[in-house]
Amino acid sequence: MDLPEFRNRLGEKLDSFFHPGNRDGVLVILGHGVTGNKDRPLLIALAEGLAARGWPCVRLSWSGNGLSEGDFRDSNISKESRDLRDVLDALPPKLKIAYIGHSMGGAVGVTTTAGDDRIRVLVTLAGMIRTEEFCEREFGEVIPGKGFMWDEPSCPLSQKYVDDLGAIGDLFDEVGQISVPWLLIHGTADDVVLIEDSRDAYDTAEEPKRLVEIEGAEHSFDEKTYPKVIQETADWLDEYLV
Repeated sequence: MDLPEFRNRLGEKLDSFFHPGNRDGVLVILGHGVTGNKDRPLLIALAEGLAARGWPCVRLSWSGNGLSEGDFRDSNISKESRDLRDVLDALPPKLKIAYIGHSMGGAVGVTTTAGDDRIRVLVTLAGMIRTEEFCEREFGEVIPGKGFMWDEPSCPLSQKYVDDLGAIGDLFDEVGQISVPWLLIHGTADDVVLIEDSRDAYDTAEEPKRLVEIEGAEHSFDEKTYPKVIQETADWLDEYLV
C-alpha cells in the first residue's frame, strides 16, 4: 500500500509512519494524546502487534506535535479532529478504515466518528470524554499563555486549548451518535483520564460495543499490559473490520 503525504487543510505536513500488513483494502490509523506524538511506546507496540497479525497501520502525529508542522499552542481536540478528516480525505475512498485513539486522541476519534462514516471501527484507549473536567483537573492551576502542561516546557498551555476543551464540555452527545463497532479499553489505575469516562461512554453508546478494563493499568499502559491491549484490539478488528 502506498500512502500519500498527509497535510492538513492549513498545509501543515503531518508526520506519519506506516507499518505494512498483508490484509488488503483495510487501514488502521493510530492517534496519540495531548503532549504525545506518533512515537509513544503504546502506539508503536500496538501498531507492530497489529501489523504482525496482518493489519496495515499508520501512526500519526497531529499538527504541532512531534515532527509534524504547525504550532503546539494551536493544538486541541477540534483542530486534531480536522487533521483526522483531512487524512481521511487523502486516502482511497474504498479503503475500510479503523481508528484507534489514546487519551485525547480518543476524544478526536469520538468527535470524528460521530460525523464521518468513513471510520468503520473505533477503538479508544483511556479515551477522554469529559473534556472540561479533564482540563480543570490537570491544568486548573496553570495560567494559559504562561505555564506548561505537566511542567513540560515544550508543551505550553494555551488559551486556545483551554477554551476548546471548555466549549466542548463533554462528548456524550457525540457518543450517542456513533453507530460503528466501538471497543473501549481503560486501566483501573488511570489517574489522568478517569475510568468513569469509558464506563459512562460505554453505557451511553449503541451496540456493538465492548468495554475492557485492565486491572492495575495506568494511563499509558505498559509492557506488561501491551499484549492484552493488542489482543483485544486485534480480536475486535477481526470481528468487525471486514
